[in-house]
Amino acid sequence: MHFIVCIKQVPETTDVKINAETNTLMREGVAAIINPFDMYAIEEAIRLKERLGGKVTAVTMGPPQAEAALREAIAMGVDTGVLVSDRAFAGSDTWATSYTLACAIRKLGEFGVVLCGKQASDGDTAQVGPGIATHLDLPQVTYVRKIETIDEHHLVAERLLESGYEVIDIPIPCLLTVVKEINEPRLPSLKGKMAARKAELVKWTANDIGATADKTGLNGSPTKVVRIFTPPPRQGGKRLEGEPDQVVAELVKELKSVVLGTAS
Repeated sequence: MHFIVCIKQVPETTDVKINAETNTLMREGVAAIINPFDMYAIEEAIRLKERLGGKVTAVTMGPPQAEAALREAIAMGVDTGVLVSDRAFAGSDTWATSYTLACAIRKLGEFGVVLCGKQASDGDTAQVGPGIATHLDLPQVTYVRKIETIDEHHLVAERLLESGYEVIDIPIPCLLTVVKEINEPRLPSLKGKMAARKAELVKWTANDIGATADKTGLNGSPTKVVRIFTPPPRQGGKRLEGEPDQVVAELVKELKSVVLGTAS
């Protein structure tokens, strides 16, 4: 079975700059790592290959330096890395990103399961995985914490909820987004690191995957970041003292004043 894992390279630090004109992150010169949540997706894809046989392909969209993330994935046990890189993709929102990745996955041909981390640490939207499933018309399960059973035609997964979990039987091909409870990512072996250095990555442009200009980059993004700013520091609070009944009455009074806009 062919397993595809979508990964993203994200800034290793929160000390990043914003492009004042486009309101997008300026990633040049900033140390980068694989999105932490994607590490669990990589590990699960490798484990599925070990259980069922087949191969694992890692796909990422980003600038040329994003190939470092693919090589790290290969060092862990991924078979092939695909870098989708083109200036036309710059400034993509989650919709344009998921469209681009879906085009790349479609070009890869037949596959069984697409795996993604639940969200990216630099955006925290959790929208790209479901977006890919929508573009490819795939059934999906989000926040997967365990794959109970899997064969060529379907899998059974546990989906994490706020108050527990639910068990879902889903046909294959499908897409899953996983949470950190699903596994513990392995460390790359020395043999894996050596193989990653020599690995020939597949590199595709917008034309290679058939992505159209009106659906990629800033021009193809239906959402726009209007402004990015640092919120003002919080003001000091007010300490209430006295008997419990008096404190409660005073607290209710303060809350009412805030709601009604009459707070001093």
